[in-house]
Amino acid sequence: MQKGLVTVGVIISLILLFAIVHLSNWIQGSLFIIGLLLGATLLYARFGFTSAFRRLVSVGNVQGLQAHMLMFAVSTTLFAIILSTGFSLTGIAPHGYVSPVGISVIFGAFLFGIGMQLGNGCASGTLYNLGGGSSSMILTLIAFIAGSTLGAYHLPFWNNTPALPPISLAETTGLGYFGAWLIQMVAFIAIYLITIQVAKKKNPPIMKPLPTTTGWKKVLRGSWPLFTAAIVLAVLNALVLTVRGNPWGITSAFALWGGKFLNTVGVDVSSWGYFAGPNGQALKNTVLADSTSVLNFGIILGAFIAASFQGTFKPKKIKIGIAGAAILGGLLMGYGSRLAFGCNIGAYFGGISSFSIHGWVWAIMAMLGTFVALYIRPLFGLKVPSSKDSFC
Repeated sequence: MQKGLVTVGVIISLILLFAIVHLSNWIQGSLFIIGLLLGATLLYARFGFTSAFRRLVSVGNVQGLQAHMLMFAVSTTLFAIILSTGFSLTGIAPHGYVSPVGISVIFGAFLFGIGMQLGNGCASGTLYNLGGGSSSMILTLIAFIAGSTLGAYHLPFWNNTPALPPISLAETTGLGYFGAWLIQMVAFIAIYLITIQVAKKKNPPIMKPLPTTTGWKKVLRGSWPLFTAAIVLAVLNALVLTVRGNPWGITSAFALWGGKFLNTVGVDVSSWGYFAGPNGQALKNTVLADSTSVLNFGIILGAFIAASFQGTFKPKKIKIGIAGAAILGGLLMGYGSRLAFGCNIGAYFGGISSFSIHGWVWAIMAMLGTFVALYIRPLFGLKVPSSKDSFC
């Protein structure tokens, strides 16, 4: 255990928590604590969305996708209860992420699928790997912010492209939350059963937890089983919904950070369509008042503390090929996430959990993007998993 780094991480977290509560309110402080837990969970399990898609497409390893189905089963159940009853811990009425389905979502999710395979991390992966000591994620995050800001600038154009209205399995179809829950549970079970058959046919290499320690010490020093992390992430996402009224999201903060930066250098982003309404108000407030930003800060610090507990925080020199892929991947993810109304968290995790059809469309297009990316990765010296690999 890197005790000095653990101490630094805890001190920074306490100072930031105090600043958030002082400059904003206790709701934002609660979200920061949830962010810390999200970051630690993601790192302890090395819970991936990017790697899950890549391993499935390349060698037929289904462990990651199976963990996703468990995560969705739990989150869908919790979301159905919360959204149908209006349950809230703060008095803020809960609303899921239900967005239109059209060209922007299809194209944006496809770009995101390519980008996350080049950047070696999705939105959540970029944050927790950055906190865990991955040097290349610095480049990915900067490019992510740039791409998200550019996407925000172009968003009015994409909003005018052909699209269906937002479709909720629960509300739009008239099925109600129980009917929608039942349909999605059947879908999760069916996908899980299919993955079992895929694994039998492909006989892929198996992912093993990163060896760190044994017994009860695993709670703070890792590594956690994927299924454990899947349940914890689902519960934490539901907790976010009950605290701030919306599910967990990540990338809207990147557009805000980019907009604030441009404002400081003389670019009037308040005239952009994206920054009309609540997004424009966020430009005027401290970033510590933005709930998504606060969650993101928590994820980075939570992962940093967790990696320090494990003794795995060891940044390395960035290779040229990896640097190029990180920058291109970040740009594609940032731009794609704005078009697709979210990333692997906001659109995929949050969208499907909210019974939104756009979440399912996002998953299909991101998977197609992953398939294309497997042919691009070698151009940057990035490895494509093979049947001979032993995953950790």
